[in-house]
Amino acid sequence: MENIKDKVAIIGMGCTKFGELWDKGAYDLIVDACFEAFEDAGIEPKDIQAAWFASLVSGFTGSRLSNALKLEYKPITRVENFCSGGLHALGNACYAVASGVCDIALACGVEKLKDRGTGFSIFNPEPLDSSKAIPDTPPANMFAQIAVRYFHHHGLDFKEGKRVLAQISVKSHHNGTLNPKAHLHREITIEEVLEAPMIVYPLGLYDCCGISDGAAAAIVVRADMAKEFRDDYVLVKAFGFDSGAGQANLQDDYDLVHIQENIEAARMAYERAGIKNPREEINVAQVHDCFSIHELVLYEELGFSPPGKAREDVETGTFALDGKLPVNTDGGLKCFGHPLSASGLRMSYEIYKQLQGKAGPRQVKNARIGLVHNAGGMIGSFNAAVTILGRKD
Repeated sequence: MENIKDKVAIIGMGCTKFGELWDKGAYDLIVDACFEAFEDAGIEPKDIQAAWFASLVSGFTGSRLSNALKLEYKPITRVENFCSGGLHALGNACYAVASGVCDIALACGVEKLKDRGTGFSIFNPEPLDSSKAIPDTPPANMFAQIAVRYFHHHGLDFKEGKRVLAQISVKSHHNGTLNPKAHLHREITIEEVLEAPMIVYPLGLYDCCGISDGAAAAIVVRADMAKEFRDDYVLVKAFGFDSGAGQANLQDDYDLVHIQENIEAARMAYERAGIKNPREEINVAQVHDCFSIHELVLYEELGFSPPGKAREDVETGTFALDGKLPVNTDGGLKCFGHPLSASGLRMSYEIYKQLQGKAGPRQVKNARIGLVHNAGGMIGSFNAAVTILGRKD
């Protein structure tokens, strides 16, 4: 497979504020995110040659995007990959540009969820269907199982495990207070996390991300064109995508301590980007912290911590804003909430700003290489995505 390393550049990005946006519809959010990206790139909507539109419940064809932006007669493809649709939309746009099909492409993700029953209040096809031939496993239940197994596997009792997760949530809330676009702006303490209502044992209120409305967008071009638009463009180093085949639930020896799809997607991205030691070479990362336990296991799955050693890194502040490898610098899903298909592009927006040195009080010193991880699905059937972005110099 031909590598796209340094063949595509991001020249503009936009992101709405995430939250309970009762006064805005999906079209409004698309317009707000995309026009910020257009302005950032110094282009107009008419300059877009092709687009990829990610949405699970807020738009069922590419026409949703063309209607909102009045993109007449442009090729637009809807991408749906559950919670990871945003990063898949960005990947599709980048691969199209790298292949020469187009020179300027748009990726946009949006969800309007707060005025629905829940974030997942739609008919879900197999293996997430309601026929009960395959039992439904709500996300909180699934990650609660992972937490219980992780604690047991690594010798943590309930109190020890909860305290490790609490430190992750406290970190995320602190970072979220520094981002005006985050849904939640409130510092919390470890004690508050430990005393919060239980959602699904052992995960409490502060271990779970919320549901939000929001949109984000990116404009990508051929790397050799990028300097025509701006000096501080960001280069795409690699993508790693994979999907599980539903086998984990059929394996008696599946340990529920790791998600193999995450590991394989990271492996692909690192190989294509030339990353040998992610702990040392990645300067800043955004990961899919739908639950605090997912962020904890991702530290190990992405190679940031040795197996079983993530606890030590959490306790020594490795992933804090001033740590060796800051993770979820903008507050993550925990503080932004999770408008499903928008989240991957929102994470990319943060890394884009970090690499440009424009992240304000959240800015990581000397950020040159950033990682975005996005995942959606269920045990054995995850759609995982990892991208590596880098500064041009």
